[in-house]
Amino acid sequence: MSSPRVLIYLLRRDLRIGDNPILHDISRLTQQSQHPFTHFLPVYVFAAQQIEVSGFLSSESDRSPFPEARSQAGGFWRCGPHRAKFLAESVWEVKKRLGGAGSGLEIRVGMAGQIIKEMLDVFKENKTEVAGVWMTEEEGVEEKREEREVRRVAEEEQIEFRIWTDEKYYVDDRDLPLQNPRQLPDVFTTYRKQVEPLREAPRRTLPVPKRLLPLPDTIPPQSAPFSIPDTLEEVIACLMKPLEPSLGLSNPPKWPSKAQSAHPFHGGESTGHQRVKDLLTSGSMTTYKDTRNGMLGLDFSTKLSAWLALGCITARQVHEYLTDFEEAKTGLGKGAHGYGKGENKGTAAVRFELLWRDYFRLATRKFGPRLFRIEGFKDDTSSSWKYPQKDQGVQHVVARFLEGTTGNGFIDASMRELFLTGYTSNRLRQNVASFLAKHLGIDWRIGAEWYESLLCDYDLSSNWGNWQYNAGVGNDPREARVFNPVKQAHDYDPQGEYVKNWVEELRPLDDPQLLFQPWKMPEEKKEGLGLAGKEWVEHPLKRIEFRSGRGGGRGGRGRHRGGGGGGGGPGPKSGFHGRGRQDTFRGQRRRGNMDKASEINGGN
Repeated sequence: MSSPRVLIYLLRRDLRIGDNPILHDISRLTQQSQHPFTHFLPVYVFAAQQIEVSGFLSSESDRSPFPEARSQAGGFWRCGPHRAKFLAESVWEVKKRLGGAGSGLEIRVGMAGQIIKEMLDVFKENKTEVAGVWMTEEEGVEEKREEREVRRVAEEEQIEFRIWTDEKYYVDDRDLPLQNPRQLPDVFTTYRKQVEPLREAPRRTLPVPKRLLPLPDTIPPQSAPFSIPDTLEEVIACLMKPLEPSLGLSNPPKWPSKAQSAHPFHGGESTGHQRVKDLLTSGSMTTYKDTRNGMLGLDFSTKLSAWLALGCITARQVHEYLTDFEEAKTGLGKGAHGYGKGENKGTAAVRFELLWRDYFRLATRKFGPRLFRIEGFKDDTSSSWKYPQKDQGVQHVVARFLEGTTGNGFIDASMRELFLTGYTSNRLRQNVASFLAKHLGIDWRIGAEWYESLLCDYDLSSNWGNWQYNAGVGNDPREARVFNPVKQAHDYDPQGEYVKNWVEELRPLDDPQLLFQPWKMPEEKKEGLGLAGKEWVEHPLKRIEFRSGRGGGRGGRGRHRGGGGGGGGPGPKSGFHGRGRQDTFRGQRRRGNMDKASEINGGN
């Protein structure tokens, strides 16, 4: 019997077994007569610099060695409750599916480099050979630092380290018309024309592996002071434990009566595929172009972004579903509008949006840390931003913005929906970002960080790239773009149904003018609704004039591509390496083992 040779696969945002190049290759190798590996160890790490892990401590007396996972500008939890739950569900499903293929998944908390080093040390003590450490490439400052650290740990032990191309995007990296990242056009349209026709661009998907190698007989355990639960429910509870329900807000939004979430979905590969199937069979893919600016309900937009962000499904899998529907290759969607009639404006628009995700990912590759700097991709130093860390008045403004009490009905509805559900529509994200950056002139990174914390579908490149785009410091050819949220409300919520759904105090109002600008209410109406003297009604953060039917106001019909947010206050500081020009934070709320944190972050 041959001695064991273990391959470690470190998963990050590739939480699927279908269309997974690493699993596909391992499945291929297992069919050879001479196996290069005898055992396979998939590992997922809840990364301590991005997710607060103190809820996994073994006992109440233990202390986490890591600083709190908080954002730099606003001090928010990097991963809030909605995304934490969706992430845990996605991790747990890939664990089950890997188990069904004959392997499994080991869950850990900490820093990836440290976890891999501990595993290699234990395997070495047990005289078990580790033949390789593989992982998929990701974009982002922290992600690249993580890759360097895992590479360093593996190569110090003379173990093969392999970084695989990330294949969850629409156009494969090997097919890009770019020799290096600097060649990426600064305008999306130019890039799109380089890769058209879009329907012919993606590569074929890879099949689900039928059988994988087993886990090693002995697996290094999670190191103290943490422990890993045995059930999904317990994992979710550990992730939620440190997160106070108010998320630091003095007056957090409360769930309005009869309001329903537009994003009631669960994480995981199978639910992602089911969502695509539901969109096709309902005809929603065909009508997407006409409905994508909606705000209420499940199917006005695809809402595939949460699964795409975590790699539960891939863009080319979505494309393949669309192609099969358009060409009637399968019975899926038979009878639905557009079935078997070729590409239509709806399916073409879905492909267009998938390419936007590609573009922002490539922009992250091109600009690196500039993604997180207030000057943006354009290195714009002309703006005079307001910083909550320096002004108590700005702190108060930001607090009202986060709580959904700005006095603008459209913005307040979006901020309350975001806090309560982890979702708000693309149209609202545009308006929220423009409101904070352009109308209030506040550090746009506050908004990007708040969205990072709360969005179920947070994607690093899309979120930060979009906030730059709307703040006027990113890849937007029209720098002066400003959205008038009152005009936008009249255009996209003409009866005020969306505002009424989330701002319960305004439901008795019938006049959209008053719903969108409640400060215009007559005094007797304010008295009758119990709103007289309310700061958000009497003193809106910004009085934006617009009257329906009379023109006026700059509507802003620009394109915003999927992330957005709010945020503020000087907040606590963390001790992890940062992401922008000042690559270290200014302190930390929980004093941990800073030397250890620095060591496992890998220096640069």
